[in-house]
Amino acid sequence: MSKMQYGHVPGVDKPVSRIVQGTTMINEGGDEKEMFALLDAAFENGCNAFDTAHIYGGGGNERMVGNWIRSRGIREEVVIIAKGAHHSRDRRRVTPWDISADLHDSLARFQVDYIDLYILHRDDPTFPVSPIIDCLNDHEDYGRISAFGGSNWSHIRLQEAARYADLTDQTPFAASSPNFSLAEQHEEPWPGCVSISGTKGAAGREWYRQTQFPVFAWSTLASGFWSDRYSRDNYQTLDIPAAGLVRQCYCREDNFQRLDRVREMAKEKGLTVPQLATAYVFSQPLNVFGLIASANRAEFEANLEALSLELTAEECSWLDLREK
Repeated sequence: MSKMQYGHVPGVDKPVSRIVQGTTMINEGGDEKEMFALLDAAFENGCNAFDTAHIYGGGGNERMVGNWIRSRGIREEVVIIAKGAHHSRDRRRVTPWDISADLHDSLARFQVDYIDLYILHRDDPTFPVSPIIDCLNDHEDYGRISAFGGSNWSHIRLQEAARYADLTDQTPFAASSPNFSLAEQHEEPWPGCVSISGTKGAAGREWYRQTQFPVFAWSTLASGFWSDRYSRDNYQTLDIPAAGLVRQCYCREDNFQRLDRVREMAKEKGLTVPQLATAYVFSQPLNVFGLIASANRAEFEANLEALSLELTAEECSWLDLREK
């Protein structure tokens, strides 16, 4: 029997697994059998939600995920989370035209009639929320999307959008996807990132706690900081994928102090460092879903074990350096 837990997103008429399988590694040109085996493993363990994006692999990601869904005949059993309107090198792209163009691309690539949860991959705080809400409601009314949300949208912008939707009797955002991890993000990995981690993210985190607005947290393992391969001694010379990003964003003394505590508690509980860091995210008083790109069945099942581990508020405070 699966240990998966499920939540609800307004507008999506299916339960949504708390662990969402990230699919950045699913792309054209790879080993289809191996990629499909990974998706099968997640699905067999109760995961029915899959995170994709218009920008991943130049469209190859959406095509391959769509191929897998059709080959298994499970369209009505899975929740497709698609992201669009990512900025380009040349301009910001959170506009009604770009949203519509990316959405139509995604529908064609997946070869489906609708997307369960459509998330704007970025925000442009200089662009008014009103035409964005109007556009997304048009697509919802047409049946192309069941619900929509924003990735890297501040809670302030989400409130602005909700006020406009209420004034115009339209549907508001149903979900948000900020960065959230036990590690505080000291520098953003790319412009426009929004994090609710650490002391800097406290105000946003409190808003999500009070509202219980669905949070689809990305980079819960801080780009690999919680892989248990980083230390004060080796982080400057470690030569592994994403090491540069981790050095830039996370390798600070406060995070190493958190790592010390995670290692200590993980040893006491008989867990791995990644499992305990994942359990921290799911133990928060938030309506949280974790976007986790498990690389294989064993990794997914380890994350599933972490989902069932409930840390106390006192344990979470200690891990986050709020208690001595």
